[in-house]
Amino acid sequence: MKKIIVSLLCFITFLGQAETAEAVISDCIALYGESKYKSGFKHFDYVNAKAPQGGRLVLPAYGTFDNFNPYIFKGVAATFVASLSFETLGFSPADDPFTVYPLLAEKFDLPKDKSYVGFILNPKAKFSDGSAVLADDVIYSFKAITEQGSPIYKMYYADVDRVEKINEREVRFYFKKNIKNKELPLILSQFSVFSAKDWKDKDFSKPRLEVPLGSGPYKVIDFQVNKFVEFKKNPQYWGKNLPSRRGFFNFETIRYDYYQDTTVTLQALFAGNIDAREEYIAKIWMTGYDNELVKSGKIIKEQLEHNNPATLQNFAFNLRRSKFEDRRVRKAIDLAFNFEWANTKLFYGQYRRLFSYFTNTGMEAVGLPEGKEKEILQRYKDRLNPEIFSVPYSPTFNIDMNNSRENLKKAVSLLKEAGYDFVDGKMTNLSTKEPLEFEILSSSANGSTFTKVMLPFIENLRKIGIKAVFRNLEINIFKNRLDNFDFDVAIISYPVSQLPGNEQREYWGSESADIKGSNNIIGIKNPVVDDLIKGLVAVQKKEDYVAYVKALDRVLLSENYMIFQWYSPYSRIAYRNKFGKPAAKYKIGFQPYLWWVKED
Repeated sequence: MKKIIVSLLCFITFLGQAETAEAVISDCIALYGESKYKSGFKHFDYVNAKAPQGGRLVLPAYGTFDNFNPYIFKGVAATFVASLSFETLGFSPADDPFTVYPLLAEKFDLPKDKSYVGFILNPKAKFSDGSAVLADDVIYSFKAITEQGSPIYKMYYADVDRVEKINEREVRFYFKKNIKNKELPLILSQFSVFSAKDWKDKDFSKPRLEVPLGSGPYKVIDFQVNKFVEFKKNPQYWGKNLPSRRGFFNFETIRYDYYQDTTVTLQALFAGNIDAREEYIAKIWMTGYDNELVKSGKIIKEQLEHNNPATLQNFAFNLRRSKFEDRRVRKAIDLAFNFEWANTKLFYGQYRRLFSYFTNTGMEAVGLPEGKEKEILQRYKDRLNPEIFSVPYSPTFNIDMNNSRENLKKAVSLLKEAGYDFVDGKMTNLSTKEPLEFEILSSSANGSTFTKVMLPFIENLRKIGIKAVFRNLEINIFKNRLDNFDFDVAIISYPVSQLPGNEQREYWGSESADIKGSNNIIGIKNPVVDDLIKGLVAVQKKEDYVAYVKALDRVLLSENYMIFQWYSPYSRIAYRNKFGKPAAKYKIGFQPYLWWVKED
């Protein structure tokens, strides 16, 4: 993102000098001008601040876990332990995601020259053992995450020069000289703060199954590895009356039961073992809820519209494999995927095709580049696919969903251009004499859904001489293979920010391509992409920022690094008829931490 602008709607005071920078103390930090909520606001608009308290919520989780530290490379952290047990310095609400409001920090210090960001801690902030959250804890947490945590965090916070304790309740993060990164103050407010005392003489880098000492609304009271984790509200939770917390976390207990397959949880819902589930499979949504529990209203089946960016669900190529180095090969494989058939025959027309890396954000690269975006791309004209300037991007489309012949002809033509041809019925690299073969990996959490999607895809590939094998792996095995880049093609999903910024380095930046466990699973090393990411985190005007996001989108699209899958503008949920939820003032989809148990 760009440099942070302190909102005029945040209360601001000026204090002396901090080194050479004039301190600006504010109630919030806002990107692009004004914050939505003024100083003294009581709660966010999309919550029910008077929601009844108490009751129990049981939700499904998938896979396994072996630790309570979500920041390390090794192991798998328990679901939602970070959001329930650990607090962050600030919080960005769903309806104002470009602003940070107080959480552990009650004030923010951002000087006019943006050389640092300071956090002034709330004197009421406490860990669950009653000890105060102090500057030493913030410093310990940041250093532990960046020095002993997953390598991605060292890169994510690479523009921080040093962190300094000002006093017991104030800490400053100084930025490297000449760094233009407007989002940095915002992302520094988002890491979990651990107790330095609790972690003394313990190895932060190793999985830890001791019950964590956190500062959040809930404590872990019981768990069984790979079975469940149960959280209970901390009666001494210090932040319950904060404006950024009113209306959230209304249940007395929250429990996550672990399953290996999303489809199994439907029967768990009907049996009363869980309270709610989000449905990811269109066929089950259309056909799997025809029973007396739903008909009688004991279970509510509901589609909740959302304004969230579409999850980037895709078939990801591993560019570290020489067979996928040529863009034409990747495009040819893309042409063999028939989304129209899958959507009609398998998904009951429930989905839309992804068409951008930033679908549903309003910053998609559609049509041809123009204005500021075109000006940016012109700087790299000699290094870009010339089609960027002449052919609008469109995902592969089958005019006749029952016949992929025309697209397969195009695929064969591209493969021949790339140095392949048929040899004994196999599409073969004429230089290496190696047939084009690869494995497609999926996680077992997807259930059997993808098997049905894959069969016609694999058959289309076979028609053009390509052998593809589909494997559905247990969740942890799948994760381990991705972490170690041990795959050809993998079915993965990227969460997409409403404000794309520093995380783009981790997704597509060259620096992250060789870091095991990074989110640059594809292995992209593209200097133009690197430059565009630098540009979008540095620019100062919103219109320039949008232009950079569109330019990045267009370059990524032009390289066919992935095959887009599908998305829905709705959250499909089924839940027991005992819950209340806020009125839909803002379309946020499935947000169970805002729900409550209805009073009799």
